[in-house]
Amino acid sequence: MRVVFLGLLTEEPKVNKMMNMKFVTLVVGPLETNCYLVYCPSTNECLIIDPGAEPEKIIRTIKENNWQPVGIVNTHGHIDHVGGNLDVKSKFDVPLYIHQADLALLQQAHKGELSFFLQARPSPPPDITLEDGQEIIFGQTKLTVIHTPGHTPGSVSLFGDGLLFSGDTLFNGGVGRTDLPGGDWSALRQSIKEKILVLPEETTVLPGHGPMTTVGREKSDNPFIL
Repeated sequence: MRVVFLGLLTEEPKVNKMMNMKFVTLVVGPLETNCYLVYCPSTNECLIIDPGAEPEKIIRTIKENNWQPVGIVNTHGHIDHVGGNLDVKSKFDVPLYIHQADLALLQQAHKGELSFFLQARPSPPPDITLEDGQEIIFGQTKLTVIHTPGHTPGSVSLFGDGLLFSGDTLFNGGVGRTDLPGGDWSALRQSIKEKILVLPEETTVLPGHGPMTTVGREKSDNPFIL
């Protein structure tokens, strides 16, 4: 598998090119969640990561590019990452993936105060539960699941050939909150140190919010994990 580097995230989608894997970033909703559309240019098969809001924008981008969705992956169960699940899944009839440990969060996400603010709808149940080390294969590409609990019990990151979709575990200069239900500061630090910082320093980190970073940059400069 080959991947691409991403420039600074903006409201408009940016297509990134390298060899076999490509992706587009959409910033969706008032909490500016990064929804990633990862696709194989050889087959046009597409994986949708964290459709948290504005499902119409996500659906429109996929249709305009003639991609063929094969799955929806939630990096965790918070409403700003799952709020568009129902509409996107209803449109494309593809399996929904989330880690088993976040099933309760997924089921209750729409009951919080943020649900109305984000115009989110209740998520359907997952079709497939994720496990550490599992490979999600689409077209001629794949991403490997890394279970990174801490922000939530079932938080996962997705790694493929130099690229890490980190959800809300690790940010550019920051880390995920642990003061919400299910958060665990010790688990978060352990996940970052033992599962993310051990990756090659040149690994590009694409978080659930905000701009990209690298493992090396966070390893040397992130004040929350020094």
